[in-house]
Amino acid sequence: MDSKEEELGFTVWEGHVGVRADKFLSSVCDELSRSRLQKLIADGQVIMNGKPLKSASIRVAEGDEFSVSIPAPMPSIPEAQDIPLNVVYEDDDLLVINKASGMVVHPAAGNWSGTLVNALLYYCGDSLSGIGGVVRPGIVHRLDKDTSGLMLVAKNDHAHKHLSAQLADRTLSRVYHALVLDIPLPIKGSVDRPIGRHRHNRLKMSVMSNAPRSARTHYKVIKNYSDALSLVECKLESGRTHQIRVHMEAIGHSLIGDKIYGPQQTALIAKMKSGGYPVDLIREFIEFPHQILFAKSIAFIHPTTEKKMDFECDAPDNIAKLLKELDK
Repeated sequence: MDSKEEELGFTVWEGHVGVRADKFLSSVCDELSRSRLQKLIADGQVIMNGKPLKSASIRVAEGDEFSVSIPAPMPSIPEAQDIPLNVVYEDDDLLVINKASGMVVHPAAGNWSGTLVNALLYYCGDSLSGIGGVVRPGIVHRLDKDTSGLMLVAKNDHAHKHLSAQLADRTLSRVYHALVLDIPLPIKGSVDRPIGRHRHNRLKMSVMSNAPRSARTHYKVIKNYSDALSLVECKLESGRTHQIRVHMEAIGHSLIGDKIYGPQQTALIAKMKSGGYPVDLIREFIEFPHQILFAKSIAFIHPTTEKKMDFECDAPDNIAKLLKELDK
C-alpha cells in the first residue's frame, strides 16, 4: 500500500443488518459520498471479511468487517460547479445559505466535487474570502454532511475576520433543533463535556477521548411526543465536530436517525410502541436516512453595518413530515 494511502475499518452492528454494503459504508463514512464509495468498491479498494467486495449491493450481516482504502488525494483547487443553492440573504460582505442535507461543505479526500464550496465558487466567482485557503474559501463554520440548515459564508477577508471573531467570542449565535429518544431531565440544562476523537474509531467523536477539547451545549425540550421522543433546542457555546450528536448521546438521549451515535433500534421501537405510535410510522423512523437535526437559526453582528442580524428557517420537508406524523 502507498504510505500516503488512508485505510478505514468498520464492523456492522445490529442497526445496519440487511442494508446494502454501499449504504452501510456511506452512513459510517461521513466524509465519503455513496457514489465515491461505489467507485472505491469497483476499483477493489473495499475489503469485506478479508476479500475484495465484488458488489455494492451485497447485503451486510452483523459482525461483517470492512476495510476501505482511500488513495492519497492530489493537491487540487476546487472547480466551480453549477449546483443549486438556497440563498436566504446576500450582500457585498456575506451570504446566509440554507444548506441541504447530504451536501458536504468543503472538498476533502473522496469528495473533491459536489460540495458547498464548489457551488459557492460558481455562484460567487472570485468574490469569496481567501482566509480559509483554496479548499475552504469563505467558510466561517461548517455543518455535517447530513445536517441541513443555516450557514454563514464570508465574501471578503474583512467579513471573514469579523465573523470568525464573533464565532470565537460567542456573539455569533447558532440554534439547532434535534429529535431525540425519550425526554431529557431536567428538560432544560447544559452539557459541559470535553469532546475529542474516539479512542478506537477515528470517524467518531467522544466525551471519552485521549485528547478532548472543551465543549458546552445548552438544551431545552420544546416538544414532548407521548413521552417517547422529544424535540430539543440546542445552542452551541463551542463548535466541536458532531458536538450535539455526541453530547446528547452522552446524557442518554441520542438523536433519532443518527447512524453513528443514534439509539439502538430495539430501544426506539420500544419507546415508540409505548407512546402508542403505529408500526408503519415506527418503520419510517427506523428507515430515516440521517440524523433528525437542522440548524434552525443564526444571529450575528454585520461586519460592516454593525447591526444585529437574525435568520431562521423551517425544518426541511422530510423532517417536517415526520414531526407532523408524530402530532397525529
